[in-house]
Amino acid sequence: MVTPRQHIEDIRRTKFSIGGEPNLLTEDLHHAVKNLSSELYTKDVHFLMELIQNAEDNHYIEGESPTLEFVITFNDITATGAPATLLIFNNGKGFSPKNIDSVCGVGRSTKKGNRSSGYIGEKGIGFKSVFLVTAQPYIFSNGYQIRFNERPCPHCSIGYIVPEWVEEKPTLTDIKNIYGIGKDSLPTTTIVLPLKPEKVESVKQQLSSIHPEVLLFLNKMRHLSVREVNEDPKNNAVTAISISSEINFVTRKNMNAESYILHLSADENSDAGMECSYYMWKQKFPVRLENMVETKKDVKEWVVTLAFPNQERLYRGKTLPGVYAFLPTEMVTNFPFIIQADFFLASSRETILWDNKWNQGILECVPSAFVDALKTFVAGSVQAPVSNLPYLFKFLPIDSSPFENFNQMRKKIKAKLHEENILPIETHTKQKQFFKPCEVRRLLHEFWNILTKANDEGVYFPDLSSHDGIKILSSSFDKKEYRDILKFLGVKLVNIDWYAKCIQSSNLVHEVSEDAYLKILVFVARHWFSMFKGSNIINIPLIKYVASDGIPSFFSLRECRQLGAGAKLVNIAPSLETCTYSWLINWNDVFLCETNQFFMPESTQHAISQFPNKRFGSQFPKKCTSLAWLAKIFNIGTLNVYAFAKVLLGSINNNSEFAIAYAHFLYVALSTGYLSSLQVSSLCSFMPLVDNYGNITKSRKGVLLPANVSKWSDLIISNPWRNEGYVELGKAYLNASSYAGQNTSSMKVINFLETYFKASDIPYIYPPNAGFSAADTPLTKDNAFLLLDWIRNLRCKGTGLPMRFLECIRKGNWLKVTCSNGYMPPSESFLIGSSLIKYLQSSLVLVGIALIDESFYGDRIHEYKLELTMLGVKKLSYAEAFEFIERELMSRAASFSLQGSYVLSMLNFIQYLRKSQIPLDKFVDRLRVESWLRTPWGLRSPVGSVLNDSRWKVASQISNIPFIDNDYFGHEIYNYKEELKLLGVIVDLLGNHQVVIEHLKLPSNLSSLTDEAVLLMLECIKYSNAPTKLLNSLKGTNCLKTNIGFKTPDECFLYDPVWGCILKVFNGFSVIDHEFYGEKIFSYKDELKQIGVLVDFKDAIKIFASLFEQKALETSINQQHVISFLSCCKQLKGTDYSFPSDFSIVLSKMKWLHTEVGGFRCPRKCILYGPEWKSISSITCLPFIDYNDRRFGMSIYKYKEELKRIGVVTELKDGARFLPECLSFPSNPSNITPKSVFSLLEWIRLLMQDHKPTIEDDDLKKRLSQSWLKTHAGYRPPDKCLFFDSKWGSFLNPTDGPFIDENFYGPKIAVYQKELNAIGITSEVEKGCSLLATHLDSLSDHGTIVKIYKYLCEHNWKPEKRNAKKIWILDEVKGGGKWVDSHECIVHDPAKLFGSKFYVLEDIYDSDILLFLYVTMEVKNKPSLEDYVDLWNDWGSSMQQLSYDEYCRFWMSISKHLSTKQEKKFAESLMKLPATSGNNKIFLVDKEDVFIPDNLQMKKLFEREKVFVWYPQHNMTPLSKCRLSEIYRKTGAKNISESLCKEESSLVNDDVKPKHVDPNNIFNLKGLVKLILGFLACSNLKMEPNKRHEAVQSLLNLSFHETMEPINVSYSLSLSSGDIITKKANKSVCWESQSSKFIIQNMDGDSLKYATSFSEAISEGVLCENHDYVPALSELITLGFFLKFKIEEIDFLMESKYLQIDHEDEKFLSSVFASD
Repeated sequence: MVTPRQHIEDIRRTKFSIGGEPNLLTEDLHHAVKNLSSELYTKDVHFLMELIQNAEDNHYIEGESPTLEFVITFNDITATGAPATLLIFNNGKGFSPKNIDSVCGVGRSTKKGNRSSGYIGEKGIGFKSVFLVTAQPYIFSNGYQIRFNERPCPHCSIGYIVPEWVEEKPTLTDIKNIYGIGKDSLPTTTIVLPLKPEKVESVKQQLSSIHPEVLLFLNKMRHLSVREVNEDPKNNAVTAISISSEINFVTRKNMNAESYILHLSADENSDAGMECSYYMWKQKFPVRLENMVETKKDVKEWVVTLAFPNQERLYRGKTLPGVYAFLPTEMVTNFPFIIQADFFLASSRETILWDNKWNQGILECVPSAFVDALKTFVAGSVQAPVSNLPYLFKFLPIDSSPFENFNQMRKKIKAKLHEENILPIETHTKQKQFFKPCEVRRLLHEFWNILTKANDEGVYFPDLSSHDGIKILSSSFDKKEYRDILKFLGVKLVNIDWYAKCIQSSNLVHEVSEDAYLKILVFVARHWFSMFKGSNIINIPLIKYVASDGIPSFFSLRECRQLGAGAKLVNIAPSLETCTYSWLINWNDVFLCETNQFFMPESTQHAISQFPNKRFGSQFPKKCTSLAWLAKIFNIGTLNVYAFAKVLLGSINNNSEFAIAYAHFLYVALSTGYLSSLQVSSLCSFMPLVDNYGNITKSRKGVLLPANVSKWSDLIISNPWRNEGYVELGKAYLNASSYAGQNTSSMKVINFLETYFKASDIPYIYPPNAGFSAADTPLTKDNAFLLLDWIRNLRCKGTGLPMRFLECIRKGNWLKVTCSNGYMPPSESFLIGSSLIKYLQSSLVLVGIALIDESFYGDRIHEYKLELTMLGVKKLSYAEAFEFIERELMSRAASFSLQGSYVLSMLNFIQYLRKSQIPLDKFVDRLRVESWLRTPWGLRSPVGSVLNDSRWKVASQISNIPFIDNDYFGHEIYNYKEELKLLGVIVDLLGNHQVVIEHLKLPSNLSSLTDEAVLLMLECIKYSNAPTKLLNSLKGTNCLKTNIGFKTPDECFLYDPVWGCILKVFNGFSVIDHEFYGEKIFSYKDELKQIGVLVDFKDAIKIFASLFEQKALETSINQQHVISFLSCCKQLKGTDYSFPSDFSIVLSKMKWLHTEVGGFRCPRKCILYGPEWKSISSITCLPFIDYNDRRFGMSIYKYKEELKRIGVVTELKDGARFLPECLSFPSNPSNITPKSVFSLLEWIRLLMQDHKPTIEDDDLKKRLSQSWLKTHAGYRPPDKCLFFDSKWGSFLNPTDGPFIDENFYGPKIAVYQKELNAIGITSEVEKGCSLLATHLDSLSDHGTIVKIYKYLCEHNWKPEKRNAKKIWILDEVKGGGKWVDSHECIVHDPAKLFGSKFYVLEDIYDSDILLFLYVTMEVKNKPSLEDYVDLWNDWGSSMQQLSYDEYCRFWMSISKHLSTKQEKKFAESLMKLPATSGNNKIFLVDKEDVFIPDNLQMKKLFEREKVFVWYPQHNMTPLSKCRLSEIYRKTGAKNISESLCKEESSLVNDDVKPKHVDPNNIFNLKGLVKLILGFLACSNLKMEPNKRHEAVQSLLNLSFHETMEPINVSYSLSLSSGDIITKKANKSVCWESQSSKFIIQNMDGDSLKYATSFSEAISEGVLCENHDYVPALSELITLGFFLKFKIEEIDFLMESKYLQIDHEDEKFLSSVFASD
């Protein structure tokens, strides 16, 4: 077989005369290409849609998910200078040689005429549409790599279709880089389009605009994606998208329709994706003759598919197309469903062609498909709740379309729906009932809410659809959101009186809750003026009230609305007083007051208060209150608590009990908020009172509280107001009581009367003009304040005090003072006049001033200054008090006679002055200079003295400080720190370090100081301006503690947390003990430096470097020194401290590291051994550092980085330079471990990276060429090995060839693929064919052979010798197998019949191997017709007993694959045909003696004879049976009906004639005809209307006759042998076609046998030319027979069988049965 490249060369040579003989058709090709160019650039072609269409039409491997990917890049992979390149990837089976021939021609599409086979492309442009955007398209598929050019070929002057083989750019690697790293392989087909510059933006726009629903109606494509590939993704301008489709569920409805759910998802720019599910309805319709077009003459059925989106449709910034022709158009229908059909489109694919009769026929079918779909959805939801149904109606085309043709379609859908029982009505059972839209009525939305709420409360309405025979639409459907749908369907509202009947008959108002009851009232009120005012609803008992027995009852609206004495007045409380309602009723019972009013129940009133305001119409305000509409419509009044209280007030009269109760009533009403304070005050002015004697009085001058609860009786004792017209309240008001279920505790009512009746008491009552004895006796504090309050109230009112009353108070000894007398008259007492001297009270007491005792009265006494002044109390000023105190204190300080307590008092006085912000400079200045402050060194002035505390404890160790004598003054002295500080005392060490220095002890006392003392001295140095004295004292003193004892400062180092580690490497450094001093020592670095301590790294490292060099020269640096030094280096890494250059030179050149090869070495000549060196060390000898001491040997590895920095080789990679002089393989390669190999490969990698010539060294190559690599075929040198990677994994396992043994080396070996290639190992999949082909000869494992076959197939391997085509045949029984010649094999045995003649390879190999064996190994693909004929004749001659299955497979294959051209040869070659008898056995009989059973009765009569051709019993459709019958006939079999000789007696007795009868007396002829028409229209017959009418006309032309006797018939059949077979039979039904008579035997009853005979006779007569469909029609007529062919029953039967007749059939029936 030719290779793809040879095929292309052949096309160029033979078709385009390039390098070959001239082609006579070249001139025609010129004209064809010219026409193609014209068509391309004059039509508005959408090239992306053409490519998607091509992908849909491709063939795909079973199990593969068909995928199409668009990738745009700005990389010029074709080297054509294109600004951008579009790549299209598809995983179909790819381009076949026929496809290549087609694309290299014009008008030679392989899809033409194959629309019925699933192809959707027929526009004639297809792939060549890519020339709109590119001048050079490339195709890579199945080994083909070609390109085409828009410009004419220089060799033949033809453009567009001349293929050129792609030699260089783009390579498959270039394409893979664009497709994506990490993907195993490219899809089968890749199309590369270098874009024209002017088309780049257009293509990007088209890619960004691909609609997410593009896959909706594609049968094959499941994934489509668009993405852009750039080096910087930020530059991507194309909106990426990934679209997927999946069919979730399929349900076959009948032979003409099916439904399923399709799920679409789209991910845009890698974001969370969009998703939508679609209900799909696919229905077939026969193509009508008047709509046929020439280009689709072979298409017999229209397939209309409707998609109903279950969620929001997928949207991508575009309009939503409503019409598809497999791919989307630009037509927006405004319908909520999508129409798909095989439309003729404009070349731009934007619209369908309206004038095309084919399209017009499809559009005529859409209304029927829509209605059938909706009916099926409704029927399919029978088990679902009714609430699920309305969702299905959202798909109705409620909105009109911008296209008039679609509006006409919308009207037809609407008309059809009006005649369908599709709307559910409300029922009280789970049984759903559906009616036509015109038979159903709606309810107002508010009334549905009432019914729903009532139903939730347990009230049921079984007769809802029985009032006036009106059917009520289901509540699930009767909602606002479905208003437009119901309007579209023409559903109306019920009439007005229906509501009254429903309310009355269902007893609605009696059983519902209060909330629902109010909703009923609102409903009536809202629609009163517009609906109910004159209706019967006025006579329905509707208004609740509480009867005398306390039980709720009802008034009608008529009773409530009438005027006059007979009116029923029902009251409610105002909406804000809802909770008072039951309260009013209860209080009404207390007073036994008959108000002659009715009240609504409390529950109703509560519900009214909670009820929201409504908008009732123009007769009411915008927000109408509950009270307003109740009064307006139902004449219901309101009665509030205030009105009720006024009624009660008139009922008290002289009843003292009522008077007391009424006071309680007012108190409770006020406390609960039912009455306002103003209302209560108004009522109290008329309210009678009960006095302390029990009498009722209505007039009074004032009211006094009862004596036992008053203050006046406590202060004055007797009642001086008795004769001045005051009423003292009775004690009854003090008692607790209970009225109307309300409990009132004691004193509550009296407090109420005190407020609202001005029941007076001290301090509010006016005093009498008289004295009282209590004023001359000491008063308690409370009575004193009560008296002062009384005076204040009178003063504030501006009322003068009676003279006798005032004088009595002024002169009485009732006021408590601080002097020794205790109580004094106000006129002889003093009150401190200012709060500033309040603190001086104790001092003033000492000088004998009588002050009011504030410790007794408290601060409250100052609130009554005016009242006290009125009574004669005098004030003391601040100036007077302060002058006296100052004079006394200064006198005592000057005489040194201040005791401790006086000092504290003085400090206290100063503190008071300071806090009060009183000037005290003069006073303080005089005290600062006097020596009155006691210290251990005698009396001192405050200046220079120190207040001792814990902070001075350390200072006292090094200094003699003058502290204040704490023992003398006590701890209280610390309360006056600020005052002492003000006087000059030092109270804090902070800022006063100079005091410590001034009183410093002698240097001899400063040795071996504590840590605190040293830190304090450093602090003093830090904060003192001139610490010379302290510095000199410390420099020569052993004052600092170090790691080797106390030292002088100049001998010490200050440890540094960073570089201090160098001080630990060698012994002998005096380091300050920072653990002794703590971390704080480091904060005094500068101070330590001042006293001579070494604190800087640069000074310390000089001393350390000198010592290090000395020890290196002495070779006395041991392991411990090395470890310590390395540790220090580690610590200094990354810090600001680095070794000086001179010390670094010492480190690098001095020999101070000990190695295994002996002696000390400098770092650069040493290697730090590690685990990674173990593997390489087995083949090398290296200078590793040698420290074997157990304590330090392993710890050195912690300092790997430090060793590396000073020059030691620490990494395996850095040792690669030792490879040439160290490499040495052992003689036994099995001793080489994988780790050793990895180390070697790693060094090779390093040498390659450094571009060193060592890897090319001949000596090294020779050493590497030894057999040291382990493979699955043993140890081999590199050039005899294969390397297995993921690319090989698509074909083979590692054990299938001489691959490096990954089980031995592990997956790590893959890391060194490049290094392995460098030393000669083959890893490229494409280059392993020769090695594997030679390896194949030694194999006998079937699985391995298959995999190598696949590998060789994939890489187009060809045998080197043409005669060496051997095929491996697996022996599954014995195991193993053998190699045979290719001509002994066939690839496929579809019928499974040729196993004895050929080795059938499809039983052994997969499909991909079979193609390889067919193409490369030249194995026959399938048995030829000659093979089938030879097999059949062999069976016939051998008389071999064959199985039923073998017969089936043979003849089903023949019927399926036998072409018209082969039929004659087949018929001539076959001698026998299969025949069967009644025992189901099959015989091979001469074809002249085999007959086709085209008559059911004859079949039954002769079924015991071996005369009828045999048919398979299973999986035999009428079409396939018809096809097999046709083959039998052409082979030589005849119809039984044509071969019989028939003798029929007219009747049993010749004198008995059949009686003529009217068929309608026996059955309904019209129903029979309608049923037959439905079958002929909807079955696979696809019979045209005129043919259907002709078929049933033969039935209508019959005259029907009846006989009482059966009909006798004799049949004889002649055979080729001369034998004659004769059979006799009786018939109960006979259709005599010649005489056009239908004779029926009169039989009692409707037996099944009789019905069957009748149905068979009718079916055979009607289908005389289509006998294969007789059984199906006969079965249908039998069902109709038992239904008497009644029209209603026949309609139901047809609907259940999904049968229907069209308009032409309706017209035919109307014309035939006009009288009906």
